[in-house]
Amino acid sequence: MKKIFALLFIIFFFVQCSSIKKNNTHLQQQIGVNQLKKDVDFAQKKIQKLHPKLDYYISKERLNHHFDSLKSTIDKAMTPLEFYKKISPVVAYIKQGHSYVLAPEKAFSKKETKAIQKKGIGPFSQFDFSFYNNKLYVIKNKSYNKSITAGTEVFSVNGIKPKELIEEYNQFYSSDGFNTTYKKQIAAKRFISAFTTEYGIKDSLKYVFKLNDSIQSFTIKRFKLDSIEKKVQKLTQKTAVKTPAISREKKQALRRKKRINGYDKLSNTFIRTLDFFQKDSSVAILKIKGFKKGNFRKFYKESFSEIQKQNTQTLVIDLRNNGGGRLSEIINLYSYLSDSTFVFLKKSEVVSRASMFEGAYFNKGSFPVKAVKAIFSPFVYGYLLFSVHKDKDGKNYISSETQPQKIDKKAFKGKIYVLINGASFSASSILSSNLKGSERATFLGEETGGDYNGTVAGFMPIVTLPHSKLKVRIGIMNIAPYYQTEIFGHGIYPDVPIIPSLEDQIQGKDPELNWILNQKQQ
Repeated sequence: MKKIFALLFIIFFFVQCSSIKKNNTHLQQQIGVNQLKKDVDFAQKKIQKLHPKLDYYISKERLNHHFDSLKSTIDKAMTPLEFYKKISPVVAYIKQGHSYVLAPEKAFSKKETKAIQKKGIGPFSQFDFSFYNNKLYVIKNKSYNKSITAGTEVFSVNGIKPKELIEEYNQFYSSDGFNTTYKKQIAAKRFISAFTTEYGIKDSLKYVFKLNDSIQSFTIKRFKLDSIEKKVQKLTQKTAVKTPAISREKKQALRRKKRINGYDKLSNTFIRTLDFFQKDSSVAILKIKGFKKGNFRKFYKESFSEIQKQNTQTLVIDLRNNGGGRLSEIINLYSYLSDSTFVFLKKSEVVSRASMFEGAYFNKGSFPVKAVKAIFSPFVYGYLLFSVHKDKDGKNYISSETQPQKIDKKAFKGKIYVLINGASFSASSILSSNLKGSERATFLGEETGGDYNGTVAGFMPIVTLPHSKLKVRIGIMNIAPYYQTEIFGHGIYPDVPIIPSLEDQIQGKDPELNWILNQKQQ
């Protein structure tokens, strides 16, 4: 048995290495005109087959015109990246943020990834950036060059101006609908990902910084503590007061917190946190970075028990930069926030039973996994046969979370404030729609990136185009909150519009939260 497992491991290793090598070689290859046009047709047919709301923001005729126009402009062979820049804007015309073309990027083996990480912190990761008034600024300097102060403008990186690259890549994806806040909020991160797509991962970058009228150029290299710095660090540790070792109980408590709250290793932060902001615990803030990872049911149960125990009168829910996640989590959270029995969703529109079957069931997994799925496919299709039904309007729907639900016995009864911004997207917008529509909360910040009336997401298969090998992500279920608005194609608007200034960001101020605390003190 051990020999069999060893053989399987060797086979898997060589298949993976071959796949990585094949992918990276393909990135440099020219794909013929006829093959590219076939990929356009393939993408168009797949999107039509799976996506239920293609004509929500754009007419079918207009979208078909864009696909036809795309094919007419393909008159020469292209690399995958060149083709990506041609087809992505067409998919983005759908204006559904969950449906987009993934940028083609170089793949790395685990060994190569570890080797890069071993070299130290990359030249982008040594700064926190903000894209403010169409300029990229340093908000926090974590590099070894301490002469670069917060508030310094990044004029260029390796000769590339941030605004120009951001504007180019803004064509390749969309928010839900017509809002502009989504792209603005994620622009700094998009600049880094776009730069990496274009030029790969770099060990050093030449930054040109601008502060007032002064322009300075610095080369920032991948940063790792050298032997001198390590000696300084050791000396500091010797002279410093020794902190007591963490007890076994504290280690167990930390592991439990990571398991329940959810933990992001990259940022070394918890995904969900509950804090009390006044001595009498009358104000609590529930910060949720995403509806993913962790035991959310236990977290909300324990959190609202504590809120009830502390007799908290005001609850602040921070959904800024929350990109969404599990539908089951926001329904569970809403049961602690609603003031009466509630219905969370309207019926979810789908193209057909076949689209659910293909997109939700057969999309993911290796060949062996798909083979096992094939055995159970009659049972799955039987379930879909009864759950997907055609309504009077001739469209297909699946009824999920459309029945009345009771609120939790520990549901919060006090005043609720919700903090939102353009990066509040997907599930965080669905939750916000119901809180806004039920008039259960007051909203502060800026318009969300997700549409008030819903989003096409649910299961999101990734389809690979046969020749370019580009991957297209497609939402297949229209998730619509129970509460709707007559305002078309926009997110949840704040009751109190507040946009942090550049100085607020540099100094770590929170004007939205401060507004609430000031209201409490009056």
